[in-house]
Amino acid sequence: MSQHTVTINVANKSLKIACPIGQESALLAAAQELNTRVSILNDKAGATTERSMLMAALNLSFDLLQTKESAEKEKLVLESKIELLQTTIEQAFALNDKEKAS
Repeated sequence: MSQHTVTINVANKSLKIACPIGQESALLAAAQELNTRVSILNDKAGATTERSMLMAALNLSFDLLQTKESAEKEKLVLESKIELLQTTIEQAFALNDKEKAS
């Protein structure tokens, strides 16, 4: 996949980041989310930018893990529903075949 450089601003610092073509808006949105979280932490705790960045990274990691766990649970629920539907369809076909044979 081709890449090019995108300039983002994080914690009042300009960074040039390699970015796959077509993903620029996602990268800019991620930078904005990070800036928002760092700003909130700076306002709440009056912490240094470095500490706020670390806390934001930990919070984002926690959110990611929670999302993955939630997605896995949803996947298991959907797989169970698909299995139930598949069994119901198979039973309906089997009943139909029995009726035709009679």
